[in-house]
Amino acid sequence: MDNRIEAEKNIIEIYDKMKLMSYRGIFDVIREREGSLSAMEAFSLEVIRMLGRPTVGEFADFLNISQSNATYKVNCLIKKGYIERENSSVDRREYHLVLSQKFYDYKRYMNSYENTVIERIGERFTDAELEALAGFLRTINHELMPECDGIVAEREDR
Repeated sequence: MDNRIEAEKNIIEIYDKMKLMSYRGIFDVIREREGSLSAMEAFSLEVIRMLGRPTVGEFADFLNISQSNATYKVNCLIKKGYIERENSSVDRREYHLVLSQKFYDYKRYMNSYENTVIERIGERFTDAELEALAGFLRTINHELMPECDGIVAEREDR
């Protein structure tokens, strides 16, 4: 098999497996009880996390939804305790969406598969292989996905 085709196939399979395990985790956490997250709320939290302290307007613009729809989603997440409002230091009328400790507790559970894979990578590969892998991933992340630069915030896991 051509190396380029094999690389493409493996990237797609890895991405699909990570999404699949993430979706499983979302549905494990979602329960039909007071205060539980819906799938849409779980995805909204992920977008807020990746945008890194967005305003409601930035959240709405990114998802291409109305400001009122975004405000409704945000208010539900605030009521459930997953995010908090933080007034902007520039414009006190505006506020940023800040993830709460409750979110990070939820996220820690959700990241368990990612952490398992990362641990296995560390056990399986030599330092030289890890250095090469880190270089490939850095190039993919910063050079081959330029449309995402400035959109996805740095991870700030607690």
